[in-house]
Amino acid sequence: MEIRINSLDTIHEAAKEFIKGMGDGKVFAFYGKMGAGKTTFIKALCEVLGVKDVITSPTFAIINEYTDGNDNPIYHFDFYRIKKLEEVYDMGYEDYFYSGNLCLLEWPELVEDVLPGNVIKVTIEEQPDGSRLLTC
Repeated sequence: MEIRINSLDTIHEAAKEFIKGMGDGKVFAFYGKMGAGKTTFIKALCEVLGVKDVITSPTFAIINEYTDGNDNPIYHFDFYRIKKLEEVYDMGYEDYFYSGNLCLLEWPELVEDVLPGNVIKVTIEEQPDGSRLLTC
């Protein structure tokens, strides 16, 4: 799947397109440089899924839990501040990753060793014209 996000004005349309292509996937690992738009896209994705909560990056909390429009949990992780895998073990990552609920991971490269085999890797890259290209 390849989705171009031309501007913030079209990000919700891109999120709808992404949802159509998600299939049975539950764990999505978002890769991209700082400022590429990972958090912004995840926020739009959650909004399209019906989340009414305030959606922010869980940089300090590591995980935020939201509820979608069907009362299903969505787990949003930000592993940017992880220093050791023991921190991920201590938070009980398996309970989330194997829960059958949607898990959206930022900075997954820091926890590659514990990602489930069925993780879907998503890359967001800023293009020379300022648009973003999302591929998975």
